[in-house]
Amino acid sequence: MSVSSEGNRGKGIGLGLAIGSAIAFGGSGVAAKPLIEAGLDPLHVVWLRVTGAALVMLPLAVRHRALLRTRPALLAGFGLLGVAGVQAFYFAAISRIPVGVALLVEYLAPALVLGWVRFVQRRPVTRAAALGVILAVGGLACVVEVWSGLSFDVVGLLLALAAACCQVGYFVLSDQGSDSGDDAPDPLGVIAYGLLVGAVVLTAVSRPWGMDWSALAHTAGMNGTEVPAWLLLAWIVLIATVVAYVTGVVSVRRLSPQVAGVVACLEAVIATVLAWVLLGEHLSAPQIVGGAVVLLGAFIAQSSAPAKGAAEPVAGGSPERELSARGTAA
Repeated sequence: MSVSSEGNRGKGIGLGLAIGSAIAFGGSGVAAKPLIEAGLDPLHVVWLRVTGAALVMLPLAVRHRALLRTRPALLAGFGLLGVAGVQAFYFAAISRIPVGVALLVEYLAPALVLGWVRFVQRRPVTRAAALGVILAVGGLACVVEVWSGLSFDVVGLLLALAAACCQVGYFVLSDQGSDSGDDAPDPLGVIAYGLLVGAVVLTAVSRPWGMDWSALAHTAGMNGTEVPAWLLLAWIVLIATVVAYVTGVVSVRRLSPQVAGVVACLEAVIATVLAWVLLGEHLSAPQIVGGAVVLLGAFIAQSSAPAKGAAEPVAGGSPERELSARGTAA
């Protein structure tokens, strides 16, 4: 087999893994919302997700234990913001607003990162990146239907925005401690420790000893269909977290960060479609168009080259994808 054929096969596998990762991540909110509506507190669902995934990935944490000495700030930033903060605010948001809307609000993160770079760090950004920000904000205005005085719960929108801000915080911390080349930390090790840090933080915040554990022995409704609660939880932990993270990291190793970024945008589309089919959450035509504009703006913002003479700003679709690109991309 020629080198070209092997390369094409590797990219094909990488593309398949990236799509699988987007599907897995996109299904997290759809599986979590029925558990929340069945009586579980959003924070308890997040704690179950993060703690379960941390236990599954514990062997990786042991294997990369040197990270505790070499990258403690990165581990803390990823655990506090990229895991605990993003997921807690996101799950709290979907308890009040549609899954697709919450995830699209999160996709403001690349625009917010560029705002940090331009106005706080006072570093120039490209015109294309600025256009991406404008598109993302304009698209979001359509998603939330500002012309009708916001058709969604304002608190839910603020919670989704807080999730986006947590992503920005993680991106900024990661940027300040990032290296290149062989010194870059293994992303799977960072993810494993981030989940452990997130589990510890969420244990203190959510107090799971007061959780209604009996809810997991019952069923949860998904648009009129009763599904075992434990099955939804298993999906959230094993598929939407462990498999999603691992396949996301491996896909970036086989694809360029730009291609992986395009595929990552499918996450919001998949989440919206799954919420429509499985939860009966319908979006209007303007909201669908607005969502497409948000994703286009996010992609332009995260993939635009930095302005000449400027250090490259950080931006991405989600913390684990940004980490993957830093740790493994050629």
